[in-house]
Amino acid sequence: MNTPFKSETDRIDALTKVETQERTTDGWLYVIALAAILAIVAAVSFRADACTRIVYQGNDSLYIVGRSLDWRTPIPTNLYVYPRGMHKLGDNKPGAVEWTSKYGAVYAVGYDGGVTEGMNEKGLSVNGLFCKGTVYGNANTENLPPISLAMFPAWILDLCADTHEAVELLKARNFNIGGATFDGGTVSALHWGITDANGNSAIVEFDNGVITIHEGRDLVAMTNDPQWNDMQAIIAYWEKKGGQHTLPGTVSSPDRCTRAKYFVTNVEKTSDADVGASIARSVVQNASVPYLYSVEGEPNLSSTQWRSLSNLRDKRYYFDVVTNSGLFYIDLNKCDLREGKPVMKIDVAKSQLYVGEANNHLFKTAPFTPMY
Repeated sequence: MNTPFKSETDRIDALTKVETQERTTDGWLYVIALAAILAIVAAVSFRADACTRIVYQGNDSLYIVGRSLDWRTPIPTNLYVYPRGMHKLGDNKPGAVEWTSKYGAVYAVGYDGGVTEGMNEKGLSVNGLFCKGTVYGNANTENLPPISLAMFPAWILDLCADTHEAVELLKARNFNIGGATFDGGTVSALHWGITDANGNSAIVEFDNGVITIHEGRDLVAMTNDPQWNDMQAIIAYWEKKGGQHTLPGTVSSPDRCTRAKYFVTNVEKTSDADVGASIARSVVQNASVPYLYSVEGEPNLSSTQWRSLSNLRDKRYYFDVVTNSGLFYIDLNKCDLREGKPVMKIDVAKSQLYVGEANNHLFKTAPFTPMY
């Protein structure tokens, strides 16, 4: 990487000095606040995990949730369409959360064993992003009904029609999250973004077993660390500088979140589904990590493996594998989601030439086996 700084810490130190000089009229309170923000940035700048999520707000009730899935190694991910009326278990442990699905949904399933994200027939989207500050449980949650991370997003999508219902389900806190490790022992420390067809969003985080939920229509960008309260302070700092003049350009989580927030709120609004998908896709690409990106001395950097777009109005779920030639989507309106109908699947490994609507590539399959 061509840079005048030997390390990210050097870059932060230099920025601190410049800002101190520029803002002397604001006094020491500004400098102290800036130093705290930059310390957070420095702490998360070169972590291996990286994902970005945005909510594009168009016209005529067009909302499109876009996200990138970034990881240091490929994460095989297939698409499953589940009908309504299926009985499911959240875990294989005694007393696990169990439910019967009210809504059909499309899931993105990593390793054919765990739901990473998805969208249901009501236009509710749930996306999991890494956040290493996450601690799911404490002494008070140990005896609550267990639910695996492999099924947690499906539970929300199966039972909830909108963000408010999802928030109420989670606030009841009658569950204890756990789950298997993956990719050589990596713990799935996640936080979640939820958005419904009305554009209402929630960011859901766990801090030492305590669930924190931020809800509103202005939650249009999120990435990874730090957790949302600290991330808001970083975004506010860059917004004060003015995004039309300067934006942070690294692949760090705060920099990506700042860019995503700026661009998704400053692109043109449209009611056209295809144009909206192109706009949302371009914003996610701007905040993605280049494929096979590397920095000397940082062997665990993530790069974007795939992106998705969930058109919550028209119920189209797009999938964009970075090594594929094109973008394809499943139209949930054309899927038979009636109770008793089969589970359907797209084998993404065979999708290199898929472009546009891919419903004809769905085939009947057994339900995936969760990695509890």
